[in-house]
Amino acid sequence: MLSRIAESLFWIGRYVERAEDTARILDVQMQLILEDPGVDEETTCRNLLSIMGVELEENAPIGTTEVMRLLAYDPTSSSSIAATLAAARESARRARETLSTSMWESMNTTYRAIPSGHFRSMRPPVAFRWVRDRAAQINGIAEATMTRDEGYQFLVLGRSIERADMTSRLVATAAITSGSAWGTSLRACGAYEAFLRTYRGLETERGAAEFLLLDRLFPRSVVFGLSEAERCLERLQSSGTRAGFQNEAQRLLGRTRAELEYRSLSDFVADLPSEMERLQRTCALATDAISRRYFAGSEATEWHGVRA
Repeated sequence: MLSRIAESLFWIGRYVERAEDTARILDVQMQLILEDPGVDEETTCRNLLSIMGVELEENAPIGTTEVMRLLAYDPTSSSSIAATLAAARESARRARETLSTSMWESMNTTYRAIPSGHFRSMRPPVAFRWVRDRAAQINGIAEATMTRDEGYQFLVLGRSIERADMTSRLVATAAITSGSAWGTSLRACGAYEAFLRTYRGLETERGAAEFLLLDRLFPRSVVFGLSEAERCLERLQSSGTRAGFQNEAQRLLGRTRAELEYRSLSDFVADLPSEMERLQRTCALATDAISRRYFAGSEATEWHGVRA
């Protein structure tokens, strides 16, 4: 497969997932600020923007309006949903010949809501739901119309790495806010009912963290995303190796997944924000390794949420 096409499909997977998960994280935080009188709005907004990789001046006033501008509506903000959907559409345009007509039309229609002003005119809860619905439609069409060839593997690889990264950000935001954030975070991931069935109705912060990080069967858990990315890389291998991993991305993702599964959960819960930042850095390094190996001559698109 041409490296240009492979790279475009990889980033379609990442950008669509990023838009959806940003909407999920915003949904959690906006609900908490509105419903919990004990939450300090400015502190919560600053923490959220920090976790999402948006740099602010130390004394600049910040509130929900500015958060929505930077993370949702402003197409000039690289971390916003609007910018991410535009980037997904541009990647789709570069890979137009490999996409089904229905998938291209779905992505193009989604993007058209940005320059038309339709997306900005939506109230936040409506906007979040719209983004989730459009992402589900795009992913559903991809599942129904794409052959399971290399192109499909790159699409799922990008989506899986991004999902692990963004779920870790949602876990980090829940860890630095009030205890009620865990239940809201589970609902934002569509995980609340699955979590209650797994833990027999017992809702605890530790249990929620364990489910979102380590559950091997829930598709939005960090471990599930890392495992799926590993499987995609295995399918993309041209030949097997008898010792170790020649694929650096596979080694990075496999080591992180093993650490999550075999380390004590207490070790992670003790300092979740730092542990999640380390996981995000691994996802960035794996992306660089994938770019060097498969996208010859192309520069990887940076995700600015990772701090050195």
